[in-house]
Amino acid sequence: MSGPERPELAAVPETALWTLWQRAVEARRSDALLHDPKAVELVDRIDFPFAERFGTSGLQSRLQALRVGCFDREVADFLAREPRGTVVCLGEGLETQYWRVDNGRAQWLSVDLPEATELRERLLPPGPRQRYLAADATDLTWAEAVDRDRAVLITAQGLLMYLPPPRVRELVAACAERFPGGSLVLDAVPRWFAGLTRSGKMRTPGYQAPPMPWAMDAREREKLRTASPAITAVRDVRPTGGRGPLAALLPLTLTVPPLSTHRPTVTVLDFAARP
Repeated sequence: MSGPERPELAAVPETALWTLWQRAVEARRSDALLHDPKAVELVDRIDFPFAERFGTSGLQSRLQALRVGCFDREVADFLAREPRGTVVCLGEGLETQYWRVDNGRAQWLSVDLPEATELRERLLPPGPRQRYLAADATDLTWAEAVDRDRAVLITAQGLLMYLPPPRVRELVAACAERFPGGSLVLDAVPRWFAGLTRSGKMRTPGYQAPPMPWAMDAREREKLRTASPAITAVRDVRPTGGRGPLAALLPLTLTVPPLSTHRPTVTVLDFAARP
């Protein structure tokens, strides 16, 4: 059932609807790789031609579920270690991770552009431990809203690929230097994929992906360490599970070149503690 919400978003903020749709498509399955009833609820409430615009690719929804699962595991592990920590979600869009992994004690800060934040506030009103901040994630004024007495985990899911490379490096360095002892979880598309978006070739009959200025092949992951001396460790987060042929192909994708070196990645950067 369609609801009263009729979002009109620019190209990059509209990707929040694409990821929401993919999660909901997967979550509706009885054998779902991702359990996300909140995403299903939102799709039912929003008056938007999801299927016509984005298609109904089972492969796309499974791949999205695997990526989301990587972020969920890292956040859940962080909250197990730091139950009263703070999760800062940059460029969160309509991500529903809070409703999947929240532990009942953590603080959550969502940072996104004004139009995306306004939509999120209407569709997902914040609870007492959630705060939404309308701001450019690359403008580190949002850092002042973070309680420095709590452990901090920052996520940048589906964000950095839409930034110019120098801005990515600056944001990574700023996070490392302003949040000692914290971590950043980020994802990247491989260079071949970003090239297709920039040439306008990443499209379906109803949708064309926005250009992605920044990309990183899996073998380049260690280069992230050069953004700041405060980055002490770089770790690959590998998807697990799958269904059907994807489950059989996933181990090959992660271990056999050239697939293993030219695949999408999720990476954790750990930051040096205070001296």
